Formats: sequence, structure tokens, C-alpha cells
Amino acid sequence: MDQTLEAALRKAGLRVTAGRMAVLEALESMAHSSAEEVFEAVSAGLPTTSIQSVHNILADLTTAGLIRRIEPAGSAGLYERRIHDNHHHVVCTRCGKVDDVDCVVGHAPCLDPSSTSGFAVSTAEVTFWGLCPACQAAAP
Repeated sequence: MDQTLEAALRKAGLRVTAGRMAVLEALESMAHSSAEEVFEAVSAGLPTTSIQSVHNILADLTTAGLIRRIEPAGSAGLYERRIHDNHHHVVCTRCGKVDDVDCVVGHAPCLDPSSTSGFAVSTAEVTFWGLCPACQAAAP
């Protein structure tokens, strides 16, 4: 077991379980994955797990701040481990591929809104839309 992930779970006040460890380990190499993709990745090593269990684990890890959930328009929620910066995303309008984009300008939250209505802004979510390289190459 990855001791860094174990320590992160404990620090977040969560018990270290095989399911939580499997989900975190899967997301280390599968950024921007849906719950179903995570379930497929962990089910071989955890044959008694269910899709509902994976959804519950993802919710717990998101609430604890150990993973991030993004929801590009028209897509199921996607999960990633890159959480300690204010990065953004680019989404292919044809195939749905998602990649990370570092902060657009300046320091977090990257953009200065014209008005915050009194809110103390800590994060900006920006999604860029376009065609990924593979879809561009396949386009007529």
C-alpha cells in the first residue's frame, strides 16, 4: 500500500480501507475519470465492490478534499487527483477527451471578476472547448 495515500486518508479523518486506497491509486494514473471508469479499474482487485460503493468512496474523497470533481457540460462527473492548484480544463467537443490547462493568467484564482458580490473568491473554474489533436486529424 502507498503510505503517502494512507497518510492523506488519515489526515483527512478517513479510515484507510481497501476500496479508498484502490480508488485513489486508480486516479493517480487515470485523471478525469468517471465513476464507471474508476469502478472498472478497481473491480478486478476488489471483486466484491459495487458501483454504488465506488460512488460513495468518490463522494467521501471529494468531500475530504483528496480528489476533485469536475462537471463539463454534457458530461458525467469526472474525478482527478490534481487538487493543490487552480488549474483549468480543455474538453474536446467531438470525443469528450479532457486535459488539464495551467492557470491562464497570474496567480490563483487566475481571473479577476468585475464584481464578486461580496464573496471572497478562492477558485476559478474555466473550461475551454475545442477539438483535440486526434479529432482535428480525423476531421474532413
